[in-house]
Amino acid sequence: MVCLGNICRSPLAEGIMKETVTREGLDWEIDSAGTSGWHIGESPHDGSIAVARQNGIDLSQQRSRKFSSSDFNTFDLIIPMDKENMKDLLALASNESERKKIRMMMDFVYPGENIDIPDPYYDGSFGRVFDMLKEACQIIVNSHR
Repeated sequence: MVCLGNICRSPLAEGIMKETVTREGLDWEIDSAGTSGWHIGESPHDGSIAVARQNGIDLSQQRSRKFSSSDFNTFDLIIPMDKENMKDLLALASNESERKKIRMMMDFVYPGENIDIPDPYYDGSFGRVFDMLKEACQIIVNSHR
C-alpha cells in the first residue's frame, strides 16, 4: 500500500487489509510505505487513526517509511493510492516484472478507470477514504485467494 507520505491513505489501507485478511483466515504479509521521505518514523495522521479506531482497527503501532526498490522483491502486489504515486513507482521499477506488480487501488473496484483515492491530508475526507479502501481491500482479498 503506497501513498505520498505514508501517514494518511496507505497506513489506513494497511490496517484495513490486515483486518480483512485476518478475518478471512489468510496469512499475507501486508505493509505500507510512502514515495516521499517526508514523514519517516512518524505515526499515522490523527484523522487516519481516529477513523480506523471508529471501525475497530488499531494503527498505533505503524510508522511511516519510504518505499524502497527492494519492496519489489518482497511483495507480489504494489498498490499506489493515486496516479502520481503510480508514476513514481513505475519510475522506480527496473523491469517489466516489477512494473506488472503495480496496480492502482481503485482499479480493483473500477478496472481501468484509474480513480485516485483522495488525499485526506488536504481535505479531511478520512471517512470517505476509509470506505473506498475497505471496498477495494475486500475485492483484493476475494480475487487473490
